[in-house]
Amino acid sequence: MTDISKRTVVKMVALTAVAAAALVGCGKKEEAPKAEAPAAAKAEPLKIAFAYVGPVGDGGWTFAHDNGRKALEAEFGDKIVTSFVEKVPESADAERVIRDMAGQGNKLIFGTTFGYMEPMLKAAADLKDVKFEHATGYKTAENMRTYDSRTYQGAYMAGVIAGKMTKTNTVGVVGSIPIPEVIRNINSFTLGAQSVNPKIKTKVVWVNDWFNPPKETEAATALINGGADVLMQNTDSPAVLQTAEKMGKRAFGWDSDMTAYGPKAHLGSAVINWGPYYIKATRDALEGKWATGQSWWGVKEGAIDFVSVAADVPEDAKKKLEEVKAGLKDGTFEIWKGPIVGQDGKEVLAKDAVADDKFLGGINFYVKGVEGKIPGGK
Repeated sequence: MTDISKRTVVKMVALTAVAAAALVGCGKKEEAPKAEAPAAAKAEPLKIAFAYVGPVGDGGWTFAHDNGRKALEAEFGDKIVTSFVEKVPESADAERVIRDMAGQGNKLIFGTTFGYMEPMLKAAADLKDVKFEHATGYKTAENMRTYDSRTYQGAYMAGVIAGKMTKTNTVGVVGSIPIPEVIRNINSFTLGAQSVNPKIKTKVVWVNDWFNPPKETEAATALINGGADVLMQNTDSPAVLQTAEKMGKRAFGWDSDMTAYGPKAHLGSAVINWGPYYIKATRDALEGKWATGQSWWGVKEGAIDFVSVAADVPEDAKKKLEEVKAGLKDGTFEIWKGPIVGQDGKEVLAKDAVADDKFLGGINFYVKGVEGKIPGGK
């Protein structure tokens, strides 16, 4: 190294030492870089479980509920995790399944049939940190509320079409279980048909089950053999529509669009969209706004509709259907508005009187025009 280079190096070292000393003398210290704050822990997703009375592939009631569950997943993404158990019987076994759902960490549990009411109440009493939602029931608790859809509105709209399409003036209904919900639907179907055809008579065959395709098939066959040429059901499978297709008669889809199960027989489907309610209930839980109560949603809230009307339905019937649907949506039309007469000829609703939800929830009679007796009734 040359003398010049050596002097340069010595000079640089000396200058660096002086600068360092000056900094110390001024009381300044070199600060270590601050560590970044750890990112906030991501919230655990809300676990939601559904108890289904039938198989998800029933094409009707349970299929509609599962579509609602899928709507939840599409709406909330990774904020939630959903699961379901299908074919849970309306018995003590339902309580076991529901408690098991809670044990797996589910904090919002939906029970989707009337018969789960008592089992869910028992579970809710012990599992205060879980929110329970019961479909079609009427009992609540501080952590259990009820929800339902106004299926009678769909039944009435089906009746409007049935009254125009029947050639025998006899329509038929395959009934599931004789509770007010189902009796109300039979009556509403009849009232809808009579609104366009006062000669209508309604025959009913009960199967005492929600989902039993063989029994539903037998009941539909009996109704057709008894003179009914247009059928509706309050059961969960497409068996009634399929039977009508095979026997050359007409029928409706129920709870879901059943066109594909009997395209020649299909007159239209009274469908339920559970998505709007499930989204609201889940948002309530996520935002800490969930509270007990009762909800009963219909056409107005987007929960009930009548879809896929057959091409051969007369234009005047289609027009009447749209008028009814529009009136239900904006509140200008009431299905249960007097005068309405019972099967025995006695007035059950006075002229211009409108039935409230308490009245509708306790219907245990047939309206005039429905034949036969309600099982277990007087």
